[in-house]
Amino acid sequence: MNTINLEILGTGCKKCQQLEANAKSAVTAQGITAQVSHITDPIEIAKRGVMSTPALVINGKVVSKGRVLSPEQIQSLLP
Repeated sequence: MNTINLEILGTGCKKCQQLEANAKSAVTAQGITAQVSHITDPIEIAKRGVMSTPALVINGKVVSKGRVLSPEQIQSLLP
């Protein structure tokens, strides 16, 4: 099975940290292998077309911007 790549885009604010925690919970609940990273560089975030953080990227595709998804919502987006 391929590893899923999850990226949290955000400056490290409380909402960004919550989204990262929820993403990790979603991965654990699904029992899948995933790499979770947090990108805080505003220039890199802007390059991805994200102007509202936090944002969630799954395998290179921005799937959420400007809100904190619950672990259940994230699970429904996982491939």
